[in-house]
Amino acid sequence: MSRKDNTRAVAIVGVGDTRFGKQEGTGISPLAVSAARDALVDAGLEAKALEAIYVGNFCGEVLTGDALLGSLIANRLGITGVPAIRMEGACASGGLSVQAAIQAVRYGMVDTAMAIGVEKMTSQTTGVTTQALASAGDQAREMSAGATFPSLFGMIARAHMARYGTTREQIAAVSVKNRKYGALNPRAHFQAEVELNQVIESRPIADPLRLLDCPPISDGAAAVIVTTLERALDLVSDRAVNVAGTGQASGPVALSDAKDITQLEAPRAAAQRAYADAGLSAGDMQVVEVHDCFSISEILAIEALGIVPEGEGGVATHSGFTAGQGGPLVNSSGGLLSKGHPIGATGTSQVVELVRHLRGEAQYQAFGASTVGLAYNMGGAGAVATVTILERN
Repeated sequence: MSRKDNTRAVAIVGVGDTRFGKQEGTGISPLAVSAARDALVDAGLEAKALEAIYVGNFCGEVLTGDALLGSLIANRLGITGVPAIRMEGACASGGLSVQAAIQAVRYGMVDTAMAIGVEKMTSQTTGVTTQALASAGDQAREMSAGATFPSLFGMIARAHMARYGTTREQIAAVSVKNRKYGALNPRAHFQAEVELNQVIESRPIADPLRLLDCPPISDGAAAVIVTTLERALDLVSDRAVNVAGTGQASGPVALSDAKDITQLEAPRAAAQRAYADAGLSAGDMQVVEVHDCFSISEILAIEALGIVPEGEGGVATHSGFTAGQGGPLVNSSGGLLSKGHPIGATGTSQVVELVRHLRGEAQYQAFGASTVGLAYNMGGAGAVATVTILERN
């Protein structure tokens, strides 16, 4: 692990999550508390050991009427007197919460911090939820004119197809792969495989995207506990997973402001910072969780992260490269498309999945051992991005 300054080495010692899907009769704070308590048990810690809590959540005030989630969840855990902060970055809220916890420990603000990501989305009608999600776009310049995120990513897909020759079959192959992995994941919202023709022939949403190119509306929560590497080795010994590097970046909120809609500026910048921080490169990554909010998004992601050259994401996916056939395992959890996308929980959950994989504890996934992995979380159509690189010695 590369350390170019005098900051502290940090590690993840505990993870927990709920199943993603429709959680009838369960509110937003119980979801968060359930994931948090599982993470505490995993780390062998009591809640009083936490010195800071960062809660990733996008639209609690709209979807459940809850806005002050940092203090609310801390109180439900029986914790007072410590910083308890809500982090909001649209769909990247969970990733921001993880990086806030990491930086707090890394820079000596606290010795132990928890990141929680949570969203309760199914308690409202689809119309209300869709309107809430649209608030992550540029209201004045795009959303007020009728744009939606499916339509924006539909335009991105069309542009990618026109420029690089990406085919509809290649885009659909993302959904096929991720549904296959999701079928192995007992925590996933969707646990059934699909065929290529089922994706292509499913209900149109925003040309060329179809229903099976889109993630479900889900409820769920995930939690991660970060501490110093020295303490981590005492707590969980060889189950500690090192934080090798992090990176964050912002980009245009309006798609019309992007220099090139076939490329993601913020994820590319965040990845470059994370690689530099870790002293690693894209070629070192063995397992990767990326933000596939639509099937085209995974293709854009592996290009922005440098896993494949620009324009080759579709070919790489269709050939099996992203299923471990020459390249890293991408979204072996099922990704957003299959595992689900409870907005504020997604980025935190990606890190949870990565930790379990690097520990060799994701027994439902019949893959070889990995020692280095990356989690990439995005908000909006590239407006916010976090990249977190983890390493197991």
